[in-house]
Amino acid sequence: MGRSIFEIQKSKRDVAKGKKRREEKKISVDEMKSWDDFETTDQIEVPKRLIDQVIGQDRAVDIIKKAAKQRRNVLLIGEPGTGKSMLAMAMAELLPAESLVDILVYPNLEDENNPKIRVVPAGEGMKIVKKEREKLGEAPERKGNQLLLPFMIITTALILHIAGLIDGIVTATLMGFGILLFFLFGLNLRLMMMGTQRSNVPKLIVDNSSRKRAPFYDGTGAHAGALLGDVKHDPLQSGGLGTPPHLRVVPGLIHKANKGVLFIDEIATLGKSQQDLLTALQEKKLPITGRSEMSSGAMVMTDPVPCDFILVASGNIDVIQHMHPALRSRIRGYGYEVYMNDIIDDSEEIRKKLVQFVAQEVEKDGKIPHFTRDAVGEIIREAKRKAGMKNKITLRFRELGGLVRAAGDIAKERGHKYVTAEDVLEGKKTSRTLERQISDIYLERKREYNVLVTKGGRIGRVNGLAVLGEGGIVLPIEAEVAPGGKKSEIIATGKLGEIAKEAIQNVSAVIMKVFGEDIKEKYDIFVQFLQTYEGVEGDSASVSVAVAIISALKNIKVDQSVAMTGSLTVRGEVLPVGGIIQKIEAAADARLKKIIIPKSNEKDVLLEKKYEDKIE
Repeated sequence: MGRSIFEIQKSKRDVAKGKKRREEKKISVDEMKSWDDFETTDQIEVPKRLIDQVIGQDRAVDIIKKAAKQRRNVLLIGEPGTGKSMLAMAMAELLPAESLVDILVYPNLEDENNPKIRVVPAGEGMKIVKKEREKLGEAPERKGNQLLLPFMIITTALILHIAGLIDGIVTATLMGFGILLFFLFGLNLRLMMMGTQRSNVPKLIVDNSSRKRAPFYDGTGAHAGALLGDVKHDPLQSGGLGTPPHLRVVPGLIHKANKGVLFIDEIATLGKSQQDLLTALQEKKLPITGRSEMSSGAMVMTDPVPCDFILVASGNIDVIQHMHPALRSRIRGYGYEVYMNDIIDDSEEIRKKLVQFVAQEVEKDGKIPHFTRDAVGEIIREAKRKAGMKNKITLRFRELGGLVRAAGDIAKERGHKYVTAEDVLEGKKTSRTLERQISDIYLERKREYNVLVTKGGRIGRVNGLAVLGEGGIVLPIEAEVAPGGKKSEIIATGKLGEIAKEAIQNVSAVIMKVFGEDIKEKYDIFVQFLQTYEGVEGDSASVSVAVAIISALKNIKVDQSVAMTGSLTVRGEVLPVGGIIQKIEAAADARLKKIIIPKSNEKDVLLEKKYEDKIE
């Protein structure tokens, strides 16, 4: 039996009440007693302001707030995925929208190649353009109606001729008359177009009539015309058929971002445009001209156009070397430089923020389910692993966001209502980096052709460890001693980088000091990194090299089921190395039994559960 309309309405009210109760149950992370004081992330309140969604960058957030209030430029330097673009968008939210303006470009009757610029309050620009068009009676439909009469004459003549109501002479006369009208009306339209081109109707190049907040534009990778404005080329420059210069003016992002924020990532890639950007920052206005010397637009230059924007530039640390010195000086002198944190101390507060981060990513994506407490725990564990240091958590949230989405996709595929810890673990497999996939391929090939030895003992051979991107690889190293020339040398091959070559020199100092008497007969020592087509960089293999050389000198076998890593000083001290987690996991994947690491790296080890019983 079907339900009555009253029962249906009551059911809808109950659903609405339940939804409202769930919304009312949402709590802020500041109200949580501990990071795990929740069941699922749909109970977590996500801040509405972007500035409150930035995690772990307290100093940068504080500076962005100051810069927004005082209209200062900001240079953000740091690793990818640490929140640079989010901070730029957050600054635009903090700016007031009351001072926005519209910008119009007018023809210059005295010099058509120097269009005039007019600035009016936001919303007035469109009104002015409409008013000017009404004065000239510009109605596109009226122009189209003029061609309707000759078309009807020609069509009627053809129909009557086919029906046999008129003969061929009358038909030809009517059609000729229609064609003549087409020509006359076409000529009239051309004259009207010419009159319109000569009219004083302005072009609205910046329209902020519907904008409720300060503008934000991303100029990353923009070419000169898109960034600084341009004037289009006009192929019809004679006979009155050309487009007036003021109608060919196109604003740049610096003009659209007037009274707002212009964000440029990898600022050094702009090249020569950095000089014009510097001028715009200094003068707060910049004329628009054609950017191509081969274009007719190069002859046109408008009056200076307002571009009073806040520049938020960003990039990696190497950007500073290629950035225009004057542009950086301008930012530093009239703004702030901020280095973004990439790791932060592990604390209860930052773990709460990670819970908020997961809730944010789920809401932003809109296509994946929310996470359970255990699933968030796995995300936190992965954040600690990616930090690679004891008691630290990574702030490279873009990579964590990729894991959140991968886990969400798996949960969706499995039909789960919420993302579970098992979904997150499976997501790690599907979202492996390219470097990790490549290292797995290298490992399999080396094992297949016996390049990688994991059993027994060998003289002069050691399994070293290295990092390839975000993954680790096992690095077989061999050493041999042979009679040399007048002076003992250590010769290393295997596509070594600069730091790796210097590390070999450090090892040679230790070998000469400890075994100087043994090699006084002028032996040369050869070191080979086997099949390192991907190259070797860094000093973390110096301990492995030293052991391989000692093994070759003294004919001592090295256990091939053991891998080792560590940086060696010229005095023989072992220093900590980076990527220790990735290296240990690579050794476990290679079926090695033990790994020797620097003592100071001991607390940095945080392996996935599947590796914990595989290696010592």
